[in-house]
Amino acid sequence: MEFLRWSGEDVALWIESMGFPQYKACFTQNYITGRKLIHVSCFNLPRLGITDFQHMKLISAQVRELLGVSEPLWNRSVADPLHDDRTVFLQMKSRSGQQADSLTYEQFLKNKSE
Repeated sequence: MEFLRWSGEDVALWIESMGFPQYKACFTQNYITGRKLIHVSCFNLPRLGITDFQHMKLISAQVRELLGVSEPLWNRSVADPLHDDRTVFLQMKSRSGQQADSLTYEQFLKNKSE
């Protein structure tokens, strides 16, 4: 999970490497670091200044691939959990602080099962 240590510039270079150099400033001006990538989706890309729907879909898919999370199912039951374990773990890691920094996926799963 090296991406969690990415700076805003690292994220901007990653966006550029995907073929979207025009969006580098959108990510740097909004202080999107590796920890904040978990929150990047089609829902909030327009707030960053990215409004081309095809670009939004591609960027969201690449973020999910990088994070190793699946696309939320549109037909999931309301009784099902909103997110899978990895997504919930990454949401916790997106925060700053000693507790978030030291949390490992194994610890997360152990705490969840207790």
